[in-house]
Amino acid sequence: MTHHFDDAALTGVLGHMNGDHADDNLLISRAFAADAGVAAAEISAATMTGFDGDRGVWEATLADGSTAEIAVAWPSGPITERREVRREIVALYDEACHRLGIEPRPHA
Repeated sequence: MTHHFDDAALTGVLGHMNGDHADDNLLISRAFAADAGVAAAEISAATMTGFDGDRGVWEATLADGSTAEIAVAWPSGPITERREVRREIVALYDEACHRLGIEPRPHA
């Protein structure tokens, strides 16, 4: 059964990702675009719109102005704790960098 996070967790994580990590949202969306049937080069912007215990979800804006949902399963499998969300997003970021041939920045 998929774990659903409370409103405080959703608001906190989404606010942080969209306020402080817009470039990471774009990178993750482009790296996993093919899994959603989207051409990475067509994505001009991305916003994290949700997450649950199984995955993170981004809305990608395409060059023609349309949008596509990019849903990516957590690399370590299902999670249930808010603190695990950061670990999984960092893992997605690292995998996105690997897929796109970009050197990841160090994590604090």
